[in-house]
Amino acid sequence: MATQASTPQLQRPARDYPIAIGLAIIHLGALGIFVPAFFSWSAVIVALALYIVTGMGITLAYHRLLTHRSLVVAKPVEYALTVIGILALQGGPIEWVAQHRAHHANTDRDGDPHDSHRGMPWAHFEWLFRTNKDRVTPAERARWAPDLVKDPFYRLADKYNLLVTIALGLALLALGGWSWVVWGVFARLVFTYHCTWLVNSASHAVGYQSFRTGDRSTNNWWVAVLTFGEGWHNNHHAFPFSARHGMRWFEFDPTYWTIKLMSWLQVARNVKLPTREMVDRLAVRKPLPSQ
Repeated sequence: MATQASTPQLQRPARDYPIAIGLAIIHLGALGIFVPAFFSWSAVIVALALYIVTGMGITLAYHRLLTHRSLVVAKPVEYALTVIGILALQGGPIEWVAQHRAHHANTDRDGDPHDSHRGMPWAHFEWLFRTNKDRVTPAERARWAPDLVKDPFYRLADKYNLLVTIALGLALLALGGWSWVVWGVFARLVFTYHCTWLVNSASHAVGYQSFRTGDRSTNNWWVAVLTFGEGWHNNHHAFPFSARHGMRWFEFDPTYWTIKLMSWLQVARNVKLPTREMVDRLAVRKPLPSQ
């Protein structure tokens, strides 16, 4: 029988200085949009296009596909979508998925990496770099994302994800100069970061609840607009497996519309949705109309 002294302990870092420094550099770089020499309409268009593409890479690939397996696509398609998600520079797919699965397993209580009870700044971004006993460590990722850890592609993607964004930056520099880099990399990353982080902060504080989930998740329309449907967070916490987050006709969910298009084109299959009985069982308001 192992004694307490011989039991290995997971080493949890204090503050994550590399992440803090990296985020500071990216935010400082984004201030370049206020320098007239870095402005061009082509740069704005590039930034907007990359925000849409890489934002969908997070919502569709990292979140609904990899984390919750809400749909099935062929492996080459899955890998391609993952690369698009990597360009959002929110960490490798294994890391991202592990943190998010831990969040769902322990939402708004001990064990949640971004527990909203610790305040909006913590849930929004402080959990990423401040001392955080609930953040999934590298040693724990195999527990939370075993399906990805066993795949060599995802192990490589986790290890070299930063290089993908560097390659994009070099391509933008060659094609459009520093204005494309400032707008298409730095400004786009900052905007996409805060949109994603609002799901953890604002969508656990402001909005309405359609379902009994036992946590603070809310449906927030303006977060949904910014994140392509991720703001219908109470719906998502009620049915984490669902490819559809916007459950009512007015709940804007372009990520689900994209999945529907992929299904129609026979690119996606086994698209998961809650049954009518599931919806009625958890509903706290009038039952939703048929899908």
